[in-house]
Amino acid sequence: MDHKQAISGTSEDGSASVPALQGTATDAILRQVLSDVLGLDSGFVATFTGETGLFGHLPELDSMAVATLLTEMEDRFHIMIDDDEVDGELLETYGALLAFAEAKRTQG
Repeated sequence: MDHKQAISGTSEDGSASVPALQGTATDAILRQVLSDVLGLDSGFVATFTGETGLFGHLPELDSMAVATLLTEMEDRFHIMIDDDEVDGELLETYGALLAFAEAKRTQG
């Protein structure tokens, strides 16, 4: 699939809007994590919007990379991600993953 392919995603739970989160420290760290873990060019990752598709859209993000990505997020954000928090929606779009990361950081 093409890296530029995106899908539309919206938050049904009323969490902070993705545009408001873009440009935050969480956004910068998450972009670096994706670049490092998936071996993606940082310039390419910088183009991600809230609707940019992740799992199923980035060939680099396969099931093995998901485990590495989540572990790296735990390390860099100093959070714990429970197995029951991980589902298809979490990795569906960049916006969903960013909102999740921000929510976890504010819980801690």
